[in-house]
Amino acid sequence: MDFRILDASAFYAGVPFSSSSVYHTTSLVYDEISHIKKNHGALEILLETKRLKIREPDKKSTDVAVKAAKDTGDYSQLTKQDISIIALCIEMSGEIISDDFAISNVVKNLGLKISPIMTQGIKDVGKWIHYCPGCKTNHTNVKECPICGTPLKRKLLK
Repeated sequence: MDFRILDASAFYAGVPFSSSSVYHTTSLVYDEISHIKKNHGALEILLETKRLKIREPDKKSTDVAVKAAKDTGDYSQLTKQDISIIALCIEMSGEIISDDFAISNVVKNLGLKISPIMTQGIKDVGKWIHYCPGCKTNHTNVKECPICGTPLKRKLLK
């Protein structure tokens, strides 16, 4: 069985509201989008009809997601909600439905499935490096060059 896991952008695009499929998400994402269609009770209906299941990823999967995000250089671009979705995808061997490029890069680097909603998705997969345009050096975990003080830029190594 294929598990389809939704991030917030999938809810904003209306994915679970126009389908009878079963979807999964985490409580962090659910809390983030709980205002959607609140007056209509749409999220509650999805839960009552078991078309939306809220599940928490285990610690092992979360640790793998964090490590993968750090390895690709996407960690600083991801929220805790994003990490929870990636971890759930790892744990369930599912497919994430998202338009988030940082999520896509991490998921594709892990060899997992991701489906874009309103975009064509990412074409290039790789690892981000932070470099100094001034003195041409590479750095990690800093925002400016410790050598010359220039703000660092990012580029994707394919």
